[in-house]
Amino acid sequence: MAESFPMNGGDGTYSYTKNSQYQREASNIVKEIIDEAIAEKLDVKSLTSTSPTIRIADLGCSVGPNTFISMQNVIAAVENKYYSQSLSTEKIEFQVFFNDHVSNDFNSLFASLSPDRQYFAAGVPGSFYELLFPSSSLHFVHSAYALQWLSKVPEKLLDKNSPTWNKGRIHYTGASDDVVHAYTTEFEKGMEIFLNTRGKEIVGGGMMVLIIPGIPDDINHSDLPAGVLFDFLGSSLLDMVNAGIIDEAQVDSFNLPIYAASPKEMSRLVERNGNFTIEKIELTDPRSKIDAPVNVQALIMHLRAAMEGMFSQHFGRDVVDELFERTSQNCVEISDRLQSTYMKGTQLFIVLKRK
Repeated sequence: MAESFPMNGGDGTYSYTKNSQYQREASNIVKEIIDEAIAEKLDVKSLTSTSPTIRIADLGCSVGPNTFISMQNVIAAVENKYYSQSLSTEKIEFQVFFNDHVSNDFNSLFASLSPDRQYFAAGVPGSFYELLFPSSSLHFVHSAYALQWLSKVPEKLLDKNSPTWNKGRIHYTGASDDVVHAYTTEFEKGMEIFLNTRGKEIVGGGMMVLIIPGIPDDINHSDLPAGVLFDFLGSSLLDMVNAGIIDEAQVDSFNLPIYAASPKEMSRLVERNGNFTIEKIELTDPRSKIDAPVNVQALIMHLRAAMEGMFSQHFGRDVVDELFERTSQNCVEISDRLQSTYMKGTQLFIVLKRK
C-alpha cells in the first residue's frame, strides 16, 4: 500500500486551500504550453470518433481551487480545437475525475465546485501508484505538484547498519550519495508503476501532462534549492531535541518522501517504460512572472499546509506549532539561502502521448 500524505483540508488558516498560491502561479506559467500541446498534439477528431465525451483525470488534485482552474484550462483548450476544426455539430461533453488519497478532504473539494461548471465531476479516491480507472477509459491525464511524492520512504534510510542511514537529516539534500541513490531508486520504482498503470488507463493517442519540481541535469541532487527549507525544518527539529521536546531517535527515523527529478532522468524512465512517446520535456521557471522577492513566511505556511499531517503523525500534533514557529524565526537567513541557491529551471514540464 502506498503511504498517504494528504494536504491540510478545510479552509482554515493552515489549509491547502488558503496556502497554495505558489503552486497555482507555477502551474499558470505553463498554461500556454499546455494549450499549445493540445492544439498541436492531441488528436481530438480520433478521440471523439465514437463518442463526443472526453474523459479527463487530475491526479493528486488535493482540495482546490488549483485543480478547478487547471481542469477548466484543459477543457477550454480541447473545446477550442474541437470547434475550430468543425469536427461535429454535436456538442462535446466532458467528464472530469478528481483523484487523491482516500484521506483527502473530498468534502471541501466538492463543496467548492462551481455550480456553473461545464463538465460532469466525480471523485476517485486512491493512490495514483495503483490502477484507478478501467482500461482505455481516459483521454487526458493531468497531474501538477503531486508526483514528487514517493509512494513510501526508502526503507534503507532507517537501517542503522546501512550506509544509507540518514541520521540527523530529514531529506537527501546535503546527504551522502548512498542516501540520494536510495531516493532515486524509490522514485524509479514508483514511476515505473505510475507509467504502467496510466498506460493501461489512457486510450491510444491520449495525452498526459505532468508538472513536478525538477532539477537541471548538471546539478547534484543533494544541491536541490528547495532543500534549503527542508534543511531548516531539520535544524528546528534538532533544536527541539536539544531542548528535550522530542527524542533524537524520532528525528533519525523521519525522512521526507519527496524527490525532484531531472529531464534526463524522466526521459530515460519514460523511454524505458515504452508506453508513451515524449512530446515535450523541459525545465520552466515557476517564478518567471513573479517580480517580488520570495515571501518566506508565506512559503513556510505553504509547507505546513502540505506537510503538517506527516509531521503530526510522526512527532505528535502538539509539537507542530513550535516546529514551524522555530523555522519561521529564521526567515532572513532562509531568504538569503534561497536567493543564493536560486535557479531558473526548477519546474519540470512533461507532455506524454499514449502509443
